[in-house]
Amino acid sequence: MRVWAYLRASTKEQDAERAKSELQAFADLNNLKVSKYFKENESGASLQRPQLFLLLEIAERGDILLCEQIDRISRLTGEDWKTLRAIIESKGIRVVSLDLPTSHQLLNVQDEFTSRMFEAMNSMMLDMLAAVSRKDYEDRRRRQKTGIERSKKLGLYKGRPINQDLHRKVLELLSDGKSWNKIQDLIGCSRATIAKVAKLNSADPVSQNV
Repeated sequence: MRVWAYLRASTKEQDAERAKSELQAFADLNNLKVSKYFKENESGASLQRPQLFLLLEIAERGDILLCEQIDRISRLTGEDWKTLRAIIESKGIRVVSLDLPTSHQLLNVQDEFTSRMFEAMNSMMLDMLAAVSRKDYEDRRRRQKTGIERSKKLGLYKGRPINQDLHRKVLELLSDGKSWNKIQDLIGCSRATIAKVAKLNSADPVSQNV
């Protein structure tokens, strides 16, 4: 049995390694060795998460996927969650989350019957927490949209502040003739940011796909 830890943050501005010390402490407490930490800054509402799927590709039957909270794995819609869960189950990977005590029991089962009982119970709890995580995501998005609309009506909404330092770096790389793909690799910004800088500074967009 190997343990693969998964760390996720929604944006590049957030620290995906924030929970690493908690996961390591949990592993130490349970005499586990984390084989590898998989870290990425991607939305949990999307299935487009390369590091999570790399983890699932490497993991073998009986391995542990260790995470801080279920929402680190899923803020997905019901259908997308079914897709992800089916992959996890087909691989025989056990999800252990710090916020789900029932999942901790999967670390110590000694016989098939007990294992199947805990797996069935854990599967039900995973579904429930995945649904709660999705609802929380949708509620926050709705409150955010309502707040923005109210601020716009009052003339108070200014939008997100521009990251001047990031824009300066992008502009320098564009001026050096770097392609959009290369800029993403170098500083980890989004293509939308590159497009915005290019438009504001009338940069030639031809190299975006090079």
